[in-house]
Amino acid sequence: MGSSFLTASDFRVFEIPDFAGRMRAIREQVRPKLTALGESLAPHIGRLVKGDVFAHVAKHARRTVNPPEDTWVAFGPDRRGYKKHTHFKVAVSKNCMRLLFEVGPEHQDKRGWAAQWERRGGGLAAALSRPTGIGWFKNEHDEDPAAVVKDLGQEQLRALLQEFSRRRDGQLVFGRRLSRAEVAGMTPEAFEKAALDTFRALAPLYQSR
Repeated sequence: MGSSFLTASDFRVFEIPDFAGRMRAIREQVRPKLTALGESLAPHIGRLVKGDVFAHVAKHARRTVNPPEDTWVAFGPDRRGYKKHTHFKVAVSKNCMRLLFEVGPEHQDKRGWAAQWERRGGGLAAALSRPTGIGWFKNEHDEDPAAVVKDLGQEQLRALLQEFSRRRDGQLVFGRRLSRAEVAGMTPEAFEKAALDTFRALAPLYQSR
């Protein structure tokens, strides 16, 4: 992967205006680096969560017209796919990279997952109060968090849980944003450490249900 994980030119892929050109650049330039990162990180994440973890690199197979604004490698417990389970994600877009924990719209038991945390009273708030620098993202594709988790009270987090379980397209996304300048200056080893530190802090959410 060279002296840094991603370079400025990798981020500029998302400035290519046409669908074919951007997809080609993602396939040839960014995806190989995400594939290598997935192979490297998956065993470490597996040890964090005490279970099998499989890496899934985005293929954007359903897209035919609009070029993707980001791409990613996701980590989940199922070899066949990650969307039905809680998962971690390393996502890259024009201005940043995001190290995320997600419970997405296609999770196999959204209401059960949310109810488990509600039964713990302040459990979700307690789990998210310890790590520093963790944000809440309204959408998995957003580059910037909508709020710093530590600024959200217990009632606000409970409201997020309720909205997530009530809405068909509901999702919960927490994580850390790294600017393109930060990432471009990181060695692969430093980036992997940052990712694992973030996922370690969010592991209690991943391991639930």
